[in-house]
Amino acid sequence: MLSFASYYGDHMVLQQKPSGAVVWGHGEQGAVVTLTLSGASGLIIMEKTAQVKGPSGTWTTVLDPMDRGGPYALRAEQGLENVTLQDIYFGDVWLCSGQSNMAMTVLQVANASQELAAAARYPHVRVFAAAPARSEVELEDLEQIDLPWSIPTAENLGHGNFTYFSAVCWLLGRSLYEALGFPIGLVEVAWGGTPIEAWSSRHVLQACGLPEDTGSTSPHQHLSGPQTPSVLWNAMIHPLLNMTLRGVAWYQGEANAFLNTDQYNCTFPALIADWRWAFHTGSAGQTEPLLPFGFVQLSTYRRWSADDSFARLRWHQTADLGVVPNARMPSTFMAVAMDLGDEHSPYGSIHPRDKQNVAHRLLLGAMAVAYGDKGLVFQGPYPTRAILEVTRGLLNVTYSQELICRQRDAQAFEVCCPSQASPCQWLLAPVVAVGSRTVTLALSGCRTLVLGLRYAWAEWPCEYQACPLYNSQGLPAPPFLLDTLPAGNAAGGRELLLLPGSSFLLN
Repeated sequence: MLSFASYYGDHMVLQQKPSGAVVWGHGEQGAVVTLTLSGASGLIIMEKTAQVKGPSGTWTTVLDPMDRGGPYALRAEQGLENVTLQDIYFGDVWLCSGQSNMAMTVLQVANASQELAAAARYPHVRVFAAAPARSEVELEDLEQIDLPWSIPTAENLGHGNFTYFSAVCWLLGRSLYEALGFPIGLVEVAWGGTPIEAWSSRHVLQACGLPEDTGSTSPHQHLSGPQTPSVLWNAMIHPLLNMTLRGVAWYQGEANAFLNTDQYNCTFPALIADWRWAFHTGSAGQTEPLLPFGFVQLSTYRRWSADDSFARLRWHQTADLGVVPNARMPSTFMAVAMDLGDEHSPYGSIHPRDKQNVAHRLLLGAMAVAYGDKGLVFQGPYPTRAILEVTRGLLNVTYSQELICRQRDAQAFEVCCPSQASPCQWLLAPVVAVGSRTVTLALSGCRTLVLGLRYAWAEWPCEYQACPLYNSQGLPAPPFLLDTLPAGNAAGGRELLLLPGSSFLLN
């Protein structure tokens, strides 16, 4: 029985040049399948043949790289059988994955009715959603689909709560279309309440020293989705590996604030590297080896919580280096979201409704990292140097960008001071002054020896869009955890070397 694989269909977007789109399907073992791509007038543009291989009974071909645009028809023939897909476009294909904040639909976000009403204006942004599925073994094809390739409508963007279609994915894709002007294909594979281990192949788990056996993660009260290692990789990612992609957007991590939190600085970079290798090889080299990978840094959950697991997870999302891209996470970009808390969200405070700002911050990163807009500022200010004025008990912290201070009196900065009780006691360091690129902190309890500096290290560090520091584009300064080491004398005091925080500071 001749068929295309599950995630090819009418209205789909295939990856444009310089890559070739991979197309595959099922057929009769040993038969030859002929593929024909034709334009709107019926003119044949390309013809390919592929042999059906056993024992899987699958055929695969790589289309010649195509310019953006459409519509096209794609016909597969095997003997007397044929299947034709209509209204196909070439553009860029983005995969969106993660847990419930990725699964939240357009119906659930702020200004939902306006967003849904606008859907019809974007017929060239096409959407597809895989159904949540798990498997103990790697599957070749998706077993179920929630939304086959579709032209966006209010109904399929707001089908129901946490179903389809992803608001973050849609808002990012729509913004990419507005910025780039060519078709965008969006593929959603998300499941709420799932840890990164479930989305990871066994290579990732091995690399990070995590158990691969199915009973390794005990059921955790905060996690509603499958926790068993690799079951979502097996059922929802592995089947897609033949797809040629342009980029990935990821919104996950809340589950790992409660499970294997301090392994995330290994599991997340390892997952990115593993997915890149798998999509590159699965697409016969058509998906680029450094596939751009964007992610959302965790927002907020419990306002007055003293637990620092969210703060640690945010730090681990950057491989403990504070900003991306970095040496451990090349070709990545991050949307900071700790200032988008939503205490009154009807879906719980862990599900903020402002997904528009999330998508906008992802868009800036995508345009800079995936599309090479070198002049674009896509993340907030970050500290580059610190000078200790011992006599006045002040610490002057210099930043990489011009600062806009929105909240002077927020208790966001802390310094690590040695005490008799412990090698590191974190004390508040109030903001005394904010210059164009400098923040001056008062060191009331820690005058001569500052071992570390941290910022916004809390589960709910600031009010809505009111963290202390932003840049002139309105992007928040990301949270950080820095070791400080003496680096000699400087004009005005002792220079401190700022290094990404060590595990000593996390304890």
